[in-house]
Amino acid sequence: MITPSTLRPVTDKALKFYIETYGCQMNFGDTEIVVSIMRDNGYIYVEKMEEADIVLVNTCSIRDNAEQRVWGRLSEFAALKRRRPALIVGVIGCMAERLKERLVEADKGVDIVAGPDSYRSLPSLMEEVKSGGKGINVLLSREETYADISPVRLDRNGVSAFVSIMRGCNNMCSYCVVPYTRGGERSRDSDTILAEVRDLFDRGYREVTLLGQNVNSYRYGDTTFADLMRMTAEVSPLLRVRFATSHPKDLSDELLKVMAAHPNICRSIHLPAQSGSDTMLERMNRKYTRGWYLERIDAIRRHMPDCAITTDIIAGFCGETQEEHEATLSLMRQVGYQFAYMFKYSEREGTKASRHMKDDIDDETKTRRLTEIINLQNDLSLESNRQDIGKTFEVLVEGPSKRNPDELVGRTSQNKVCVFADTVHRPGDYVTVQVDDCTSATLLCHRV
Repeated sequence: MITPSTLRPVTDKALKFYIETYGCQMNFGDTEIVVSIMRDNGYIYVEKMEEADIVLVNTCSIRDNAEQRVWGRLSEFAALKRRRPALIVGVIGCMAERLKERLVEADKGVDIVAGPDSYRSLPSLMEEVKSGGKGINVLLSREETYADISPVRLDRNGVSAFVSIMRGCNNMCSYCVVPYTRGGERSRDSDTILAEVRDLFDRGYREVTLLGQNVNSYRYGDTTFADLMRMTAEVSPLLRVRFATSHPKDLSDELLKVMAAHPNICRSIHLPAQSGSDTMLERMNRKYTRGWYLERIDAIRRHMPDCAITTDIIAGFCGETQEEHEATLSLMRQVGYQFAYMFKYSEREGTKASRHMKDDIDDETKTRRLTEIINLQNDLSLESNRQDIGKTFEVLVEGPSKRNPDELVGRTSQNKVCVFADTVHRPGDYVTVQVDDCTSATLLCHRV
């Protein structure tokens, strides 16, 4: 329990900062960039809020639930500031970009508001706050990629790392706020990406995930995403390479051929469908049809029969009929996803849907449809895992099991979690295991 008395007093010397991160993998990658910028400017990163002089909240605006969690935390911080006015509170990221006016209202206790493209200005914003003002910068950029910033890795196992390769999005899906909070697409110099990957491998990391709102639209000069994946895989055969997230309209055969040719490119593709109905996909402005999506699924399986396919699904988007909902369920059955991120639609202010469509599906119906989607996916995940019983996999060890210190946890190339008895190997080792049993979320294995 954190109370004002447990927080250390703010001084002008060696200010300590703490960051809470909400939302997607991009946000966690951004947090590592922020830590690097702050540390380079003399601030000290701490992992416990009670040690901090500065509290930063890296926020997500994709769904209302994520924003509500942040508002709740800000209420707690505001109460602390009433007893300890010198505590500096900052909101950074997508929510800062979207709700800047509301965040700087006096009763919120927020001192700093910084959008995703303004992290370099955080030290100067801190100085403004120390001088008695508010630090605000929410300007979006057409060029900012933070390519020259070396992120401070905050992961605990030292095995897996995120590498941001591009920022922003041009797709303008009608439900999505990302183009408004993160701006348009811009890709990072491939040389800086490869240098970062090589440095990570030399430091002992054995897996990288290339990140972007839409990674397969990456292009820097003549370098395509398929080229970048090939060059990343060639850093070392001992380095696993993943990526997220793909847009179905940009998933090329060229990329699939590169993946199939390199065993260390993981056999896992996250391909958000959002809906299985053509009329719904049109309203969502997804720029593909169910038929196109299924052709891409077939292409994946032609090139890599062992590839796991995961997805995103939205329940209850504007005007969704029961027939459109059933089409989504049928798509899920037809593809047989290994895993899915599943959500109720929540209207985002400023999007095309908020301006031109009506959020007309009541919450009870949204909840019922989402429950059906979740239940179906649980069945699909369990069935997928059952098909792996008796098979052997190479697993990259991540660390000890939380439930049993005599067991290790690792992931297959298909990104499935494996648990197995082993007190010999360490994080970063590759181990061959055989699957004995499973749950819908985990493969229970023994070491071969």
